[in-house]
Amino acid sequence: MRKAAVVYTDITELHPVHDRVAALDVHLNQITVCVMLREPDGQVRMQFREFGGFKRDRREMAEWIASFQPQAVSMESTGIYWKSPYAALERVGIRAQVVNAAEVAKTPGRKTDMLDAQWLALLTRAGLLRGSFLPVEKLRHARQLARYHTSLVNDLVRQKNRLLKVLADGGMRLSAIVSDPHGKACRAMIDAILDGASPEQAVRHAGRLRATHAELRAALDHELTEVHLHLARQIRQYINFIEASMSDIEAALMQEVLPQGSLIAQLLTLPGIDRLAAAKLLVEIGDDMRRFAKPGRLAVWTGVCPGNEESAGNRKRAKTRKGNCHARRVLIEIAHAAVKTQCYFKDKFQSLKPRLGYKRAIVAIAHKIIKVIYCMLSRGELYRDRSVDFEALQTRRNAPRWIRQLQKHGVLPANA
Repeated sequence: MRKAAVVYTDITELHPVHDRVAALDVHLNQITVCVMLREPDGQVRMQFREFGGFKRDRREMAEWIASFQPQAVSMESTGIYWKSPYAALERVGIRAQVVNAAEVAKTPGRKTDMLDAQWLALLTRAGLLRGSFLPVEKLRHARQLARYHTSLVNDLVRQKNRLLKVLADGGMRLSAIVSDPHGKACRAMIDAILDGASPEQAVRHAGRLRATHAELRAALDHELTEVHLHLARQIRQYINFIEASMSDIEAALMQEVLPQGSLIAQLLTLPGIDRLAAAKLLVEIGDDMRRFAKPGRLAVWTGVCPGNEESAGNRKRAKTRKGNCHARRVLIEIAHAAVKTQCYFKDKFQSLKPRLGYKRAIVAIAHKIIKVIYCMLSRGELYRDRSVDFEALQTRRNAPRWIRQLQKHGVLPANA
């Protein structure tokens, strides 16, 4: 750890907003801190200090910064390295703002010999930095679980496709006659083959597949070598491990979001969303919509808001802006499910699809869904579909079954 250096300077280029600020330049093994203080005579005193990257160093760094009682503290979002210093500052009561490094780089006026921490401190002092949205600590921990679950889903898809590729290399053509080669029946037949069963024995697990047993026997007939079988069994074992890990992570995620149970219950009234998707979305956008001020800002932050490209009065269609890719993925999945449900979103999708195409229409539906979610969470209201009365629809669907049960138990006469 280097001793703190004190520098007095007269800074007149930027109009100050704060009198006491601090900025951190975070690396893996080193944290450089610049504290900028305004003296009564108008001079600005800057103190530089370097700390290591270990826990004791981060704790000392946080206590040193807190001793100046700064009005604002900033750091760049450098990979994952900012998270530990941020947590250390949070423990001493300092809520630092984490800024996008790309926005800092685009800000003009930096001198070539200026340290990164000094430039960050200057921008913080002038109020020119905008911090990224970060949820509370509990939701940040749940966010790690949600994102890891998503990565496991990606791994699972890759391994399932790899298994089919190995089997196809050995002459098995099951995916040619079934729509879902990863379904329960197909997996049972593949497991039987890998365990030494013949195609005639494997088709006993076909269940309700539309393909005939003769077609399935022909598709399962193979020339799998010992190498094919060894690879397929290893991949199958890895698939089982991933699925078990997914179940554990999902249970841990649901435990973390238990305090937000009422908000998840609100989101579940939306068509196309289940409990896991609701939890994943909530840990990304947080539980306080006041941070976004209006629905459009939340849509921009989640990356489902179209860009606005206009020239000489002619508005051109632009790509969606960059945003939180994790929240965007969940919203797109919800939109895909919503347009298959009898609701307003399905009707809107059908009207947009001929003009925009399938993919852009899905993004447009995701944009509408996130704006609806903003209003629901802000007002504490449940979703009410403008085109479908779900209560009446559910009643019509279940009424015959309810009547049969009432007649069976003698509550209603048999001829009612």
